[in-house]
Amino acid sequence: MNEQYVRDLHEVDESQSAIVGGKGAHLGTLSRIDGVHVPDGFCVTTDAFRRIMAEAPSIDGLLDRLPRLDPDDREGVRTLSARIRRAVEEIALPHDLAAEITGALGRFGERAAYAVRSSATAEDLPTASFAGQQDTYLNVVGPAAVLRHVSLCWASLFTERAVVYRRRNGIDDRTVRMAVVVQRMVLPEAAGILFTADPVTGDRTVATVDAGFGLGEALVSGLVNPDVFKVRGDEVVVRTIAAKQRALYALPGGGTREVAVEPRRREQPALTDAQVLRLVRLGRRIEAHFGTPQDIEWCLVDDGFRIVQSRPVTTLFPVPERGDRENHVYVSVGHNQMMTDPMKPLGYSMWQLTAMVAMHEAGGRLFVDVTPRLASPTGRVALLDLIGRGDPLVRDALETVLDRGDFVPTVPDTAPVGPPAGGAPTPIATDPAIVTGLIERSRASVAALERDIRTKTGPALFEFLLEAFEEHKRVLSDPLSLQVIMAGMEATWWLNDKLREWLGEKNSADTLTLSAPDNVTSEMGLALLDVADVIRPHPEVVAFLRGVGDEDFLDDLAKLAGGTEARDAIEAYLDRYGMRCVGEIDITRPRWRERPDTLVPVILDHVRNFEPGAAARRFEQGRRKAEQKEQDVLTRLRALPEGDLKAAETKAMIDRVRTFIGYREYPKYGIISRYAVYRQALLREAERLVEAGVLTEREDAFHLTFQELHTVVRTHRVDAGLLRRRKDAFRSYHALTPPRVLTSDGEALTGSYRRDDVPAGALVGVPVSAGTVEGRARVVLDMAKADLEAGDILVTAFTDPSWSPVFVGIAGLVTEVGGLMTHGAVIAREYGLPAVVGVERATRLIRDGQRIRVHGTDGFIEILS
Repeated sequence: MNEQYVRDLHEVDESQSAIVGGKGAHLGTLSRIDGVHVPDGFCVTTDAFRRIMAEAPSIDGLLDRLPRLDPDDREGVRTLSARIRRAVEEIALPHDLAAEITGALGRFGERAAYAVRSSATAEDLPTASFAGQQDTYLNVVGPAAVLRHVSLCWASLFTERAVVYRRRNGIDDRTVRMAVVVQRMVLPEAAGILFTADPVTGDRTVATVDAGFGLGEALVSGLVNPDVFKVRGDEVVVRTIAAKQRALYALPGGGTREVAVEPRRREQPALTDAQVLRLVRLGRRIEAHFGTPQDIEWCLVDDGFRIVQSRPVTTLFPVPERGDRENHVYVSVGHNQMMTDPMKPLGYSMWQLTAMVAMHEAGGRLFVDVTPRLASPTGRVALLDLIGRGDPLVRDALETVLDRGDFVPTVPDTAPVGPPAGGAPTPIATDPAIVTGLIERSRASVAALERDIRTKTGPALFEFLLEAFEEHKRVLSDPLSLQVIMAGMEATWWLNDKLREWLGEKNSADTLTLSAPDNVTSEMGLALLDVADVIRPHPEVVAFLRGVGDEDFLDDLAKLAGGTEARDAIEAYLDRYGMRCVGEIDITRPRWRERPDTLVPVILDHVRNFEPGAAARRFEQGRRKAEQKEQDVLTRLRALPEGDLKAAETKAMIDRVRTFIGYREYPKYGIISRYAVYRQALLREAERLVEAGVLTEREDAFHLTFQELHTVVRTHRVDAGLLRRRKDAFRSYHALTPPRVLTSDGEALTGSYRRDDVPAGALVGVPVSAGTVEGRARVVLDMAKADLEAGDILVTAFTDPSWSPVFVGIAGLVTEVGGLMTHGAVIAREYGLPAVVGVERATRLIRDGQRIRVHGTDGFIEILS
């Protein structure tokens, strides 16, 4: 193969990013768009870089060491990357390579000024922009200077920031190549950046222009504050003119110089409104060509715009694809389900197929379109009330959209006025047998699924599963089950509202519901204490468990003194709860039954921190506290006017909440029990595809939707390119923060608490479990790595039911996600843990080991040290 070291910009396009890098490919494509002017120039190709790297074999040994470094080891990365850069910079350019570059300079003007810019193959990608990771040099004059700066660009592939960025985005250093773009320098009157979507809010209908005098590098580097223009449609809607004290200009002999702006020009806009609108129209044309919002660097020369770079804006949260031009308002499913991590396609498609409402995917997360409910006056009030009780931030975000008046048009209620035909449903009696019956029906349904799926394989399995999903939804939508859930929640709300009104107490229901019966999730946490009781008397087993490193440890336990009992206890626990795991709504996540080692750190914490019999004692303590609280409340109510009536009503509601509130957790247990059965059947099918050579590994199936996997099983053909793109996209989704509310314009809204009743500097959230506790904050992002001691306060992003075993050993809870009735809140109340959830950025604002005070009754956290 003949290597080509130089390509003219006008000869390249997006298909050649492997040859000219992301920036070069984009610039070549830009130069072909009608009406877009790109400064002339050429690319030094990745062939040249590959040849240079081959000139120094010692670099190979240094590159071998890079993957072994932890990206958080900044000193190690800094030292090693500096050695690699020096080695690259010191390589002499071969004569023929240097001649080809200088020959290209001759075509564009040997003594002209040039911009010399890095263009890596892992740059300006739809999923990772690498903005600012490699080097750019402006106003480089003369062949010798250009050659030297080409070498500096090659070396900048190994800056500390670029190496760390690649590691965190899962990109192998050896797979990345560096091209270099050399362009005729333009000397602009003004320059800056155009975002074709608002980079802060995500709104795709608003373009933002940053502008300043002279070279744009002054803005990019933060040297000066820019003028900022926001444009919606064909109108400048926001205009902020900065006092521009300094500007960067090119020097005649090369290089740049910072100069003071003349006083009379400092507060003049760098662009007129007409120029801003013309620039945005140009940006929209570029955005339409690439099909995604763009971050565009521009220069103004003689009242004409030159485009010197365009890259995708990778920080915007994607918008669900709907195929219409209607306005939509979406609410996050993950914030309600306490799992905001991205899901793989099989995971989100399975949730879509088994959910009771239509769900739309974006960024690996699911959203529900609430626009029709918001458009109806009656539906809007009911929705905001229900959501507001659970998560005030979602309610506030929805109200922010509604307050604009024009995004969600109001339509008349279609429901007839007056009571529905047949009247309201008969309230259910406060009868524990109702809960017992529902649980038995759910268990029978799961048992039937396990029995009937055993013989199903191939396409027949998928046909069976589609029928199973209908049964799944039938169980979920059982009217009696929904009535029981609502009865428990309504009784909770009634108690909190009435006892605050009558006795001045906040969140009384938190104590009244301690150790409520039939709560499968709180039982799961206490049951692991019982497992610890079996293990604690056997030092050899405890020592063995401290060294466990994989999931195959159970078989080895039987060889130890006490090991058989320990194994049997763990196995019994897995028989009941082994279908659970962190992020359990995603069917692609391995279950505890597959990875029992996940539970070992928690078991060891329990062995260390608790005495025998702790589970029974804790449950009984909670039951007694609830009983004492009930007697206290009723006694005080009887002393009030109409006290006997108030006490009787309250007693009925206490009985009702204790009968029904525990069942709130059971439907999720039933869903996850069914999911474990689906998962095992699909994994067996994926293994057959691996054996047939259709898939490389069984986990490849996770990157296909259920429908796509069905097709692959039927045809024994898979699109390898699709799998590769899905894996890249999934990696990129981890860098995105899902919003609580998202509009079809792309605006991401998180909501505000709007409270003025908390101390200055306190972190605000939703009070979900009463009480105040002070202790050491333990910031834990992975349950398997939790190392908790009695009295610690757990601070994490979110908790689903799988975190319950951790709850029994802590003193308080703080999460970034959650509401009054989400699982973490329910279990915190069950265990009597003061808890505040929905605390924005808690894991970043609270440092591990800090002393904090959690005000679970009033919903805020004070950082004490």
